[in-house]
Amino acid sequence: MIFEKKSEPRIVYMGTPEISAPILEALVTNGFNVAALITNEDKAVGRKAILEPTPTKKVALKYGIPVYQPHRIRLDYQWLSDLKPDVIVCMAYGQLVPTEVLNMPKYGCINLHGSLLPKLRGAAPIQRAIMEGDRLSGVTLMQMVDKMDAGLMYDKVEVTIDPQDNYTKLAQKISDAGKALILKDLMPYLNGELPGVPQDESAVTIAHIIKPENEKIPLDLSAQDLVNYVRGLSETPGAYLMLGNLKLKIYGAHLVNSEVKSPIGQIVLADKTLVFQAKDGQVQIDDLQLEGKKKMDARSFLNGAHGLLGETLS
Repeated sequence: MIFEKKSEPRIVYMGTPEISAPILEALVTNGFNVAALITNEDKAVGRKAILEPTPTKKVALKYGIPVYQPHRIRLDYQWLSDLKPDVIVCMAYGQLVPTEVLNMPKYGCINLHGSLLPKLRGAAPIQRAIMEGDRLSGVTLMQMVDKMDAGLMYDKVEVTIDPQDNYTKLAQKISDAGKALILKDLMPYLNGELPGVPQDESAVTIAHIIKPENEKIPLDLSAQDLVNYVRGLSETPGAYLMLGNLKLKIYGAHLVNSEVKSPIGQIVLADKTLVFQAKDGQVQIDDLQLEGKKKMDARSFLNGAHGLLGETLS
């Protein structure tokens, strides 16, 4: 079957976080027939634990799109066949999708992955690209298979990683690139015009998930790698070091020089700037948040913090 109009194929969209929401909205506003959204469950936020809809759910509700939120889709998917999807389009859903679901749509399942595959398969390609000091990332439109991010590649678009990009900024660029890619390629894909290219398994690297224990900055990193680590976890979840018994989240930092004059972690400047010693250079903290306090720039922090010179971040 050849689809002549964008409204003809029935699309089920799978996605959850902020990066995914603009892509769902672009499909809807560009005339595609999005029959349903599958997203993760709402999360309790704040001290009052108020349930907050996922970003994609907010978009779906705005346009009257039915929303499904299975706790574990690998155990709860039988209802999906009733939606009769021609294709499933996914970006950042957040759960492993079982083979039974992958086999349901007549035209398969496709995913927008936030890296230039086969590099950085896995859960955190945007963060890991920054943390590894990459200058180039991108989005790959790929076939979803029962092996993680291993399917055929249908198209790619490159995204430059600028030195000032952190996770939040790069995620927005990746989202914009993914939106343009799916709008360009979805109809050609459905009509068999994108043959797909196998990935080079010898070139595969893995973008491991960011766990809470990964948020602590390893002080054995080089000074530049330490700065990249901060960038990769900013604005969320935020990388941190310990200042005494308190977490000091660092949202922005830059390399000052290559001097090695003090023990690693020692604060060497704490007047108008906050600088500490890294393994092979000195790093200035630009934006931070001490546990129990508000987020602020380092100069504002220093206005109320005294006696830091010579203290050690660990």
